[in-house]
Amino acid sequence: MKVLCLSTIALLAVIFQQQTVHADKEASRKEKRIVKPGIEVLLEEHLNWLAGKRVGLITNPTGVDRNLKSSIDLLYEHPDVNLTALFGPEHGIRGNREAGEYVESYVDEKTGLPVYSLYGPTWKPTEEMLEDIDVLLFDIQDIGSNVYTYIYTLGFAMEAAAEQGKEIIVLDRPNPIGGERVEGPLRSADTVSFMGRFLLPVRHGLTVGELATMWNHEYSLGVSLKVAKMKGWKRFMHFEDTQLPWIQPSPNIPAQETAYLYAGTELLDDTTLTTGLGTTKPFELVGAPWINGNQLAEEMNDRNIDGVRFRSAYFTPMFGKYEGERIGGVQVHIIDRQKIDLVNLGLQLLDAMRDQDPDQFMMTDKYANLIGDPEVPAMIRNNESIEKIIDSWQRKLMKWKLEVRNHYLLYGPYPKGAKPYKGKTVLGILPLDLSAAIGQSIPLSLQGFDKNGEKLEINSDDINWKVTDGLGYVEDSQFHALKDGVGKIIAIYQKQKSERSIDISAILVQNIRFGVHDSYTRVVFDLNKTVSNYAVEEEDHRLLFSIPYGEIAGELEKGGGSILIGNSPVIERIDYQIEGENFSAELHVKQTAVNVETPTYASRIVLDLQHDGEN
Repeated sequence: MKVLCLSTIALLAVIFQQQTVHADKEASRKEKRIVKPGIEVLLEEHLNWLAGKRVGLITNPTGVDRNLKSSIDLLYEHPDVNLTALFGPEHGIRGNREAGEYVESYVDEKTGLPVYSLYGPTWKPTEEMLEDIDVLLFDIQDIGSNVYTYIYTLGFAMEAAAEQGKEIIVLDRPNPIGGERVEGPLRSADTVSFMGRFLLPVRHGLTVGELATMWNHEYSLGVSLKVAKMKGWKRFMHFEDTQLPWIQPSPNIPAQETAYLYAGTELLDDTTLTTGLGTTKPFELVGAPWINGNQLAEEMNDRNIDGVRFRSAYFTPMFGKYEGERIGGVQVHIIDRQKIDLVNLGLQLLDAMRDQDPDQFMMTDKYANLIGDPEVPAMIRNNESIEKIIDSWQRKLMKWKLEVRNHYLLYGPYPKGAKPYKGKTVLGILPLDLSAAIGQSIPLSLQGFDKNGEKLEINSDDINWKVTDGLGYVEDSQFHALKDGVGKIIAIYQKQKSERSIDISAILVQNIRFGVHDSYTRVVFDLNKTVSNYAVEEEDHRLLFSIPYGEIAGELEKGGGSILIGNSPVIERIDYQIEGENFSAELHVKQTAVNVETPTYASRIVLDLQHDGEN
């Protein structure tokens, strides 16, 4: 009995030892999978990047370390960091604003720092906002879709940095839907709204650090850019693999499942279908008032879409589209994240629900902007197969993936034929938007940084300028427009090349619109192309607006005219005319001083007159 007890004890000891070894191996395996976000890497390894510099931080509630401490606090409390300003994207730095809501600038109660809005009156940091900034940090969790606004907040910040000589440091974070799959059409320039020059497919498969690296080179921004790379992240990882805490990036993305499905089921927006906003399962619950949920679930499951299953669901949105109405539809259940083609999922849902009642299904004019391809809406209306629709963009998508995207990957495993990005010289031509009329001259400059991030001292005499298609010529760093057309200006410096697209054509003001909102009155000048060389000056209860070489077109009075504005506390009318070679407009304001913001849009100039001036 005594021997048996000793044997039992020995056996138990062996079992315990084996379990301990197994537990240690499992702990080791998990430890290797823990991802360290860029904010932690910056503070542990790259504090020298911030030495002696005034720091601005673009962030929101997702900017936290692994212990849920905010990047704001980590930087503000660090003795070696001089944090001087905060910048908030859509939903604000605290995440307490609704989608599309103007976020006003204010003072942060906790730190006393100024907080500037980058989603409201302006999306690009202004010269005044960056006056006390040397370097801008970006620390926001993206969700991998090309219509999620935070990545364009980064893009506009990079533009401002290029124009104002500031540095950008991206504190990288995971792409929560993985970094391997790339899906959807590469956005056409004809379907641009707020995202400006930054054209991406629906599912881009990049981190924000990789996006910034790609944009800096591909759009010749010439920005001083650094990326605080994550530790431990692999391209095959989805968010649940990282062991990072999940913070909802915006009010309507409450869970990891929502973030994962967004790039797919968002493609039901801008139609008479609902994506489930106003429910507890947005982008998981989808449907419409006329949909038979049981029939839809059966149809979708019969389509055998990889990685998902569908359950019949009926729900009543508490706000938004179909508020208070009973909706029939399905809930999308994720079975295997690695297998899901999200764009195919979204289009298959749209196709099946359209087929239940084609007369009830409609798309708005904005659907092309949503999916990024102007040909897709017509294909959907013509009841083309989803396979044919997807095939229509595959060649261009693959070309972009192989020839552009795969050159800027910072994390492995790398696709076949791709190598990790290594720092290289970047050049940028200013201005970023080049547009001119025949006879017009535009001053040019070239800036850049070498592979180590050191600023290049560029002598203008050493730049070899070229202009394609005989559109004009460059002399003494001035471009002179000779004939209409679209082409490129090329700068070659020490065997490095930078390109900037240029549009030579008359600048046509096609319409003048206005809208009176709670806190501002918006005046919109619709143009035939994107221009940035306009002027706004304040003088004697007037705002004087002018566009060089601008012409009157569209339904506007060709000889000039007036537009009366009712119900606005700041402006009563707009007089427009041609003065010499310029289009000019006088905005007659009711206040002795008015604050004007100019958010960036393609092919239009927007003036937002704030309702907070002195009466």
